[in-house]
Amino acid sequence: MGKPTGFMEYDRENAAAVAPKERIKNFNEFHTPLSKEKQRVQAARCMNCGVPFCQAGMNIMGMTSGCPLHNLVPEWNDLLYTNNWEQAYNRLTKTNNFPEFTSRVCPALCEAACTCGHWEDPVTCKANEHGIIENAYEKGYAAAKPPRVRTGKKVAIIGSGPAGLAAADQLNKRGHSVTVFERDDRVGGLLMYGIPNMKLEKWVIDRKINIMKEEGVEFITNANVGKDIKPAKLLKEYDRVILACGAKNPRNIKAPGRDAEGIYFAVDFLKATTKSLLDSELKDNKYISAKGKKVVIIGGGDTGNDCVGTSIRHGAAGVIQLEMMPKAPDERAENNPWPEWPRVCKTDYGQEEAIAMFGSDPRIYQTTVKEFLKDKNGKLCGLKTVKLEGKKDEKTGRMQMVEVPGSESKLDCDLVLIAAGFLGTEDYIAKAFGVDLNARTNVATEAGHYKTNVENVFTAGDMHRGQSLVVWAIREGREAAREVDESLMGYSYLSVQ
Repeated sequence: MGKPTGFMEYDRENAAAVAPKERIKNFNEFHTPLSKEKQRVQAARCMNCGVPFCQAGMNIMGMTSGCPLHNLVPEWNDLLYTNNWEQAYNRLTKTNNFPEFTSRVCPALCEAACTCGHWEDPVTCKANEHGIIENAYEKGYAAAKPPRVRTGKKVAIIGSGPAGLAAADQLNKRGHSVTVFERDDRVGGLLMYGIPNMKLEKWVIDRKINIMKEEGVEFITNANVGKDIKPAKLLKEYDRVILACGAKNPRNIKAPGRDAEGIYFAVDFLKATTKSLLDSELKDNKYISAKGKKVVIIGGGDTGNDCVGTSIRHGAAGVIQLEMMPKAPDERAENNPWPEWPRVCKTDYGQEEAIAMFGSDPRIYQTTVKEFLKDKNGKLCGLKTVKLEGKKDEKTGRMQMVEVPGSESKLDCDLVLIAAGFLGTEDYIAKAFGVDLNARTNVATEAGHYKTNVENVFTAGDMHRGQSLVVWAIREGREAAREVDESLMGYSYLSVQ
């Protein structure tokens, strides 16, 4: 460990955040990283536990505890503390292809499982990861390293989100020739257009993509496989195909008045803003503007929070976020002990900004939409909402949220953003390849495997497991790459953890 008594001597210190009213003036990342010396101090707090739950990535009570990539957190914290930054980078990238992404957007499952966090504040694993990877770019450790030998095998990957990129990176390192097909105009998938710029500036993605190109990975954009490009052509030209197209069917809200003008899916709202920002600094007006509007966001998760922050940057007149479930407790409950993922109320950056701008938390709990109200011109003008309460279903014994009779009320609004999650794989790509889907409309495979029912076709990421975290997508991409490599070569030495 870095320092045996470090956790007793030093307090946790986070990267400083720009004040909410200042940071909403732009779409830039708003945290100032700690200095190298301060990061060494933070690394000294790591105890190198006998049982490091931070890297466990295991399921406890239906939730992941620790890093799904099994990042060697105690090792690289110790190396950071002893000023061995290059070796820290080597250990970090042994398990994680993209620490420049995860150190910005991951909810830090490692920190939630940190033993220090059982008693006081956890180690700043996420900030230390950020420091290690950014130093590696600065010093040249993260430069391109093309494979010395090529196998002559060709792999096509459909989708350039974190799963597709991880699979591409691994298979290219192995010496296979990899081509990634992306239907959008820019590479990155969810990372590019699903996550706002203030959480992940897009030059960070481009920097890594350029390195992957130098290493030999080919990227083809504006390539909609299944529509513009036939699967039969790919299966003929490539030895293997990996489907990593995400779970992009947004869950709808089927209430009366749904056809009103002014209702959009969150994914379309966020994508349009990022694309316009990158294309023209929002000057082309080719985005769904929230300026001057009373915005209601349906959904209390990360995507809903991103819509809050984006709407405020547009100049919304007000923002409300509807959440079906009750408010989580502010502190761990007795039935949610460490090292389980803490089911506590988190006030994220968007909600912080709404509080600063409008004086109150934008979230309204245990509430859903009963009807979308529209004016005589068919434009959205308000919502009829209803309160919900938890009741046990007599047949299944499960708790369900049901309407509270007589609790209807009205909300004025002229823009609704639906951030209610995703339902699974888009039909057209699954039908084009003929892959089977499971009951959750994800691409079906044997448990623990990535090969589909179609010969030489594999899958990974959200398309395989359903909507999930970037870190899980990277793990799936790595595991799928190993399975593809084994199918091509008869064996594989590709690491998955």
